Amino acid sequence: MAEGGAAWLCGSPGLGDWNQTSFTWCFQNTVIAWIPCAYLWICFPFYYLYLEHHSRGYIRMSHLFKTKMALGFILMLLCFSHLFYTLWEINQGILQAPAFFISPAVLGITMILAVFLTHCERLKGVQSSGILLIYWLLLSLATVVTISSKIQQVLERGFLEDPFRQVTSYIYFVLLLAEVVLFFLTDHPPLFSKAIDDSNPCPELGASFLSKITFWWFSGLVWKGYRQPLQTDDLWLLTKENSSEEIVSHLEREWKKYCTRIQQSTESIKYKEDQRSGAGLAKTEETRVLLQPEQSQSEPLLKAFWSMFGAHFLLGTLSLVVCDVFLFSVPKILSLFLAFMTDQEAPSWKGYFYAVSLFLLACLQTLFEQRYMYVCLVLGMRLKTAVTGLVYRKILVMSNAARKTATVGEIVNLVCVDVQRIMDLIIYFNGTWLAPIRIIICFVFLWELLGPFALTAIAVFFLLLPLNFVITKKRSHFQEEQMSHKDNRAKLTNAILSDIKIIKLYGWEKAFMEKVLGIRKQELEALKNSQILFSLSLSSFHSSTFLIAFVMFAVYTLVDEQNVLDAQKAFVSLTLINILNTAHSFLPFSINATMQAKVSLKRLAAFLSLEELDPNNMSTVPPEHLQNHITVRNGTFSWCRGSSPCLKRINLTVPQGCLLAVVGQVGAGKSSLLSALLGELQKVDGDVAIKAKVAYVPQQDWLENASVEENITFGEELDERWYNRVIDACALQPDLESFPAGSKSEIGEKGINISGGQKQRVSLARAVYKKAAVYLLDDPLSAVDAQVGQHIFEHIIGPNGLLKDKTRVLVTHAINFLPQVDNIVLMVDGEIAETGSYQELLQRKGAFADFLHSYNNAEEKEGCELQAAGSANDMASRNSASQGKFCRPSVTRDGAKAINQERRAASAPKDKGRLTEGEKTQNSRVHISIYLDYLRATEPPFCLYIVFLFICQQAASFCRGYWLSLWADDPVNNRTQQHTELRVGVFGVLGVLQAIGKFGSTAAILLGGVIASRKLFRQLLVNVARSPMTFFERTPVGNLLNRFSKETDAVDSIIPDKLKSLLGFLFNLLEIYIVVIVATPIATVAIVPLTMLYAVFQNFYVATSCQLRRLEAASRSPIYSHISETFQGSSVIRAYKEQQRFILRNNSRVDENQRICFPGVIADRWLATNLEFLGNGIVLCAALFAVISRTHLSPGTVGFSISYALQVTGILNWMVRSWTEIENNIVSVERMREYSKTPKEAPWTLESNSPHQAWPTDGAIEFRNYGLRYRPNLELALKNINIKINGKEKIGIAGRTGAGKSTLALGLLRLVEAAEGEILIDGVNIAQIGLHDLRTKITIVPQDPVLFAGSLRMNLDPLHKYSDEAIWTALELIQLKNFVLDLPDQLNHECSERGENLSVGQKQLVCLARALLRKAQILVLDEATAAMDLETDLQIQSAIKTQFKEWTVLTIAHRINTILDYDRILVLDEGQIAEFGTPEKLIAKKGLFYKLVEESGLV
Repeated sequence: MAEGGAAWLCGSPGLGDWNQTSFTWCFQNTVIAWIPCAYLWICFPFYYLYLEHHSRGYIRMSHLFKTKMALGFILMLLCFSHLFYTLWEINQGILQAPAFFISPAVLGITMILAVFLTHCERLKGVQSSGILLIYWLLLSLATVVTISSKIQQVLERGFLEDPFRQVTSYIYFVLLLAEVVLFFLTDHPPLFSKAIDDSNPCPELGASFLSKITFWWFSGLVWKGYRQPLQTDDLWLLTKENSSEEIVSHLEREWKKYCTRIQQSTESIKYKEDQRSGAGLAKTEETRVLLQPEQSQSEPLLKAFWSMFGAHFLLGTLSLVVCDVFLFSVPKILSLFLAFMTDQEAPSWKGYFYAVSLFLLACLQTLFEQRYMYVCLVLGMRLKTAVTGLVYRKILVMSNAARKTATVGEIVNLVCVDVQRIMDLIIYFNGTWLAPIRIIICFVFLWELLGPFALTAIAVFFLLLPLNFVITKKRSHFQEEQMSHKDNRAKLTNAILSDIKIIKLYGWEKAFMEKVLGIRKQELEALKNSQILFSLSLSSFHSSTFLIAFVMFAVYTLVDEQNVLDAQKAFVSLTLINILNTAHSFLPFSINATMQAKVSLKRLAAFLSLEELDPNNMSTVPPEHLQNHITVRNGTFSWCRGSSPCLKRINLTVPQGCLLAVVGQVGAGKSSLLSALLGELQKVDGDVAIKAKVAYVPQQDWLENASVEENITFGEELDERWYNRVIDACALQPDLESFPAGSKSEIGEKGINISGGQKQRVSLARAVYKKAAVYLLDDPLSAVDAQVGQHIFEHIIGPNGLLKDKTRVLVTHAINFLPQVDNIVLMVDGEIAETGSYQELLQRKGAFADFLHSYNNAEEKEGCELQAAGSANDMASRNSASQGKFCRPSVTRDGAKAINQERRAASAPKDKGRLTEGEKTQNSRVHISIYLDYLRATEPPFCLYIVFLFICQQAASFCRGYWLSLWADDPVNNRTQQHTELRVGVFGVLGVLQAIGKFGSTAAILLGGVIASRKLFRQLLVNVARSPMTFFERTPVGNLLNRFSKETDAVDSIIPDKLKSLLGFLFNLLEIYIVVIVATPIATVAIVPLTMLYAVFQNFYVATSCQLRRLEAASRSPIYSHISETFQGSSVIRAYKEQQRFILRNNSRVDENQRICFPGVIADRWLATNLEFLGNGIVLCAALFAVISRTHLSPGTVGFSISYALQVTGILNWMVRSWTEIENNIVSVERMREYSKTPKEAPWTLESNSPHQAWPTDGAIEFRNYGLRYRPNLELALKNINIKINGKEKIGIAGRTGAGKSTLALGLLRLVEAAEGEILIDGVNIAQIGLHDLRTKITIVPQDPVLFAGSLRMNLDPLHKYSDEAIWTALELIQLKNFVLDLPDQLNHECSERGENLSVGQKQLVCLARALLRKAQILVLDEATAAMDLETDLQIQSAIKTQFKEWTVLTIAHRINTILDYDRILVLDEGQIAEFGTPEKLIAKKGLFYKLVEESGLV
């Protein structure tokens, strides 16, 4: 029928014969000519709809566009001229076949369509058209066939036979080539395009279609990165569709939409269930399943992801499907090629045609595969942006209950590890359904080759499949176990790094390191088991190629002697089995990636589903609708849903301008009351209303890692006049003068480099600067001395302060300020016991009077002797002093001077005042020493053993392939081959040897990675733990967490895996080169230059890629630091309503990271595309040279050569990429080793000079001409300290804020080493013993109480040294036993991270109990009772006197009354001893101590 149709259409016998030397005229002018037309008409409706929905604006008529249109019209006229000429010929009586006028008509109409689409593209802003470029290319290829035929016709018959069609065809061809060239060019960008306004737009937007599909538009950045190190400014800005602003808001909407649906569905089911319960109906199983929490967590998240990214993912999947079509075309062409090589009679053009076809199919496969990878990786980037943004937003709304279940380490793991698992799923998911389809197609093709014997391959395959699934499932279990240990390690590491100061003060580094290493050991054990299973899995995957081939060939040849294994059957089968093996190995990877992603998705969904703060906990009412600024009616509050109330029956009204003081003992609920007003507590009953704009000063200060000015302005514009007033009122001006850059000086993370008093005053200044209507002040005077406290009260809080017209709620333990407040609230056990003015409460003689009476009794007890020492003149001077102007300069305390940098005088102005150091990025290639460090960590002999195993398994592989080529070339006699059993036996033995070598080499290299990882992690941990405190002041926690999470993960898994790939591909490549060169020696001419080009591409790529990797790693740390900072300060951020600003800042940091990630993604695609094109060139050369030399080449040798050459594309590409990945990830080793070169503390122990076990026996301390500076080139923070403290003596240390009190304590514990002089304890110079020998013998209770996430018992006894009885005794002594007994779990009560579910006072008591348990001979209390009420403070002091009477006690105090009964008082001033003696003598002396006592109202 086809032949008959062709005869009618063309007037000839048919379309022609395949074995002819050229195509027939009919075939050229119908089939070939119409293929481009059919392509365009099929694409037209879809492309037109796409243009309608994706307009980028229009492009002005450029010369390029006009030329395209003009040539299009001319080509269209030429097509129709052929039609009209044919009609004219028919009119003249010259009969022509229908094809003569149908074909020009089809071409002409299609040309009109092409011109129309060109115009549409201009209107829609398309700068370079892919659809039309492909059309013009196809048309030009079709025309080449026609023109070559016409030229041949002219040469045979002469030019005059058909001059019109000859001339017009040549003109048509020339114009068509010109049109093709024009469509390779790019038009101007569309008008009003945002890309025009960008300072550094992505060149992809303006690249041509060819440049886009080959990623050549990236070459400019590669060249720049090769010539000079890349900087962030060299990289392009993110497009809008890739920005956080666009992506996160979209995902947030989708997530909330699906969550709401699930919630409504669940409520509906619960309602129906309640109805059934009422009717006596039992629950159904279906209802119980629907109500499971998992159903309401991961499902909406998955749906949200799909609604956002599903369409793009399907587009990428389409590319992969097309890629597979070309993938399976290659074995068919190879089969035809080998048949051609066998048939010596076949025309040579067929061989060249097959060779070129192999090349083109491989190139098309490359283009579609790389497009798929590009789409998946860009989607992965967007997913990472979306998830990071969503997690960050969640942090800002988490309730107190939710905060107990999540730590910073776990959250960092979510946005670091779990997101990566979900990103991997995007690439691997299609393998779960596409791999089985590939396997089925392979079996179909094998059946065509070998008939029913292909069923043996199916049998072997299905026998191997369960083994692989079992391995994958078991490995998934080990990976989950590893992730669990990784989470625990991250949590503990974060706790250690966050509170390193307390760990160093207590000498706990070794103990906590052992805890981390214990978890790490379990983690690596799980990793080791996983890697062994992975090696077994990989070995079985690779062996399956051999095993399937072996069984199939053995059965095929041994069952029937007449079954001959020739080259076509052998090597086409091997090619198909390679595809089968790829699909086979891809399937478990895909399933594994899916399982891992499922776990990560659950973890992520569980976090995002955590309880949020209820917006109804507090009503923010406009001023006109609320008479009082604060109103609480019958309020009952709890810390989380379901827990017992912490505040009960609260009724409170605070009118405008009122100063309300909240007092009570520790744990009475004072801070909880402020939290309730802020909406931080769960409202059980009642109403809370507060006027808009609240400012909040938390009890535990939270500051940003930013300049002083940025912390105070906190997002507001700088009003210098108001700013200066606030600074003066908060007594910060003297501190700022001592900072290297004043207000521009940087505050370290968590305010690590400034004193507690300074932190508190900056926090207060932030609130005052805000100009809010309501101020909630949680004990803002606890960390400052009496004079500074008086100054702050007078100038800010009090009746004449800056906030005099504002509504103020002041939680305080400073009883002396109470007469000056408007109203007082007394809290007792979570209830308001009394409220009223100071005088009213005194007259009632109720709970407040009792509270005040206990305070006055304590005061009288402490100060009765001192009252006698005073006089009327003293009183007069005290009054005048207290009313005088605060003018004394305040010298910085402990860390204040530490903020000064060595570069203070020499540095550039932009660096002045900067403390923390950002991530360092190396500009050059990774130094060889880093590789040597890694190899040394793996053990050199073990490395040589690994190489030996790789050589053995590759030698076995070569012998197996060569043996198969000999088998295929065995002569056929009487339709049989000789020595078949021998061929089968040797083939089997070689395959088994290769499988053993594969398992051994893979397992060896992966286990070597575990060994290296263990050593490198331990070195990192030791290097960080042994770093001095100045290191932690300078290094953000995010940088360190990055080393312990992402970099460690790279060393654990990525580097060994890539090293395994590199060595495997390297030896594979050597084998292929040997095979191709042995088969066709002339191929060396092409292989050598192509390999050199490979080296060039690698050189260019690695230079750029490594720098991008380093920049990306450096940009990742600020994200983690910001997450950590926000998690700790979320209540403050919410109080100030600054959530949006912090979200924008997070968006900016994520976008900066993704701005670097995007070029990294493109760099990989650029490399893969170019390398695969070069690899395809090697296939082309091998095939062409085989055609040229076919007279003396056997089919077996050619099959051996071509089948191996077909692998070189993937192998060489993956080899270079593996090498690059190693170089990219070896940076992790470099970064983990970075801290080995930083300064270290003195040794923890000195065997040669270790003090006696019982030391110190007396606790006598002597300072001899002692001096201390925080860093070289800075002034001495302490100088000329000469004192002797007797054993068991109680010493009070007093002085103004910043006098050097805490610095003295740090010096005693050698947290900062002496600059001059020495300290002796019981005659032993502490500088000559180990740090732990010193610190374990001294107990310090620091000003900032530190608790870890864990049980209360663990916090009291982190090293598990003491019995429960001893712990209960300690709790009883510090008045905390009753509180702990009331807790549901008592000692097992879980403390949240940093002990956030306890008040600051309670945390200080826990720290005191911890000190009491240690029973060291020397106790240092650094403002340890600052957050307690006076009565509790005095009880604690009484306990200290009785329980610590055999100890030497040094107490740093701002509350002078707490140290008045001490043996002696040391008064410091500006780092020097001002006074030292008994309290009585110092009072009588009327010096600085007298003034401090006087200011405290004790004289």
